[in-house]
Amino acid sequence: SVKARGFHLRTHFKTSREVAQAIKGMHLRKASKYLKDVVAQKQIIPMRRFMGGVGRHAQAKAFNTAGSLGAWPKKSATIFLDLLKNAESNAEVKGLEVDSLVVEFIQVNRAPQMRRRTYRAHGRINPFMCSPCHVEMILTETESVISKEEEDAPKKKSKKKEARARARLGNE
Repeated sequence: SVKARGFHLRTHFKTSREVAQAIKGMHLRKASKYLKDVVAQKQIIPMRRFMGGVGRHAQAKAFNTAGSLGAWPKKSATIFLDLLKNAESNAEVKGLEVDSLVVEFIQVNRAPQMRRRTYRAHGRINPFMCSPCHVEMILTETESVISKEEEDAPKKKSKKKEARARARLGNE
């Protein structure tokens, strides 16, 4: 297995969490292709938990989301693409098969907020905070898909189906 981690990443925690859940369990190649499509707005990230003020889009109907809510978080997607690329190079150094890597574990945590200020009416000042995040992912090698062997025993049929089959043979 290989790890890729990023700390104090300047992208929103909430969108990063949704991107992480979208690529969890995917193969490395499939995940990177999916994220490239998200950047190009050909595929969408379904918004499941942090969905306040998120618009509805037809692309989100493909996922089982409440109200077909989704977005194309470009910055988060590009950061995750970079992390996947890093994990791929880590796997090459370790001598693992890159094509069989699967995103087994992925976690996004809130990082300490950074401060700026915004100027308001009547000489007041309000905080203008950003919500960075820490991301950690572990990719593991999986064995190739093994096809299921066919069973020698014939499949059970109900009496009704057997009777229909006999009736068809009798009519022909």
